[in-house]
Amino acid sequence: MQPIGKYILVKLIEEEVKTDSGLLLTSKDMNDFRYHKALVIKPGTDVSVISEGDVIFYDKSHGYTMVINQENLTVIQERDVVVVL
Repeated sequence: MQPIGKYILVKLIEEEVKTDSGLLLTSKDMNDFRYHKALVIKPGTDVSVISEGDVIFYDKSHGYTMVINQENLTVIQERDVVVVL
């Protein structure tokens, strides 16, 4: 499986986040944030800065989720990535 061009195949990372006051935010609460955290499964053929295995943040309003090999994976464009960890 190989994304074409500037597309990137990612898997959403669901985690609980603790606020400064000690409250735990669930994945449902995390949906209120503008950006999602994801693991790069495979970068497209024209993507040079982002590599397989990178953890990224991308704009949640972009991308399309699909089932590939019984896993929910999301396809986004390189321009939707805002941070690479």
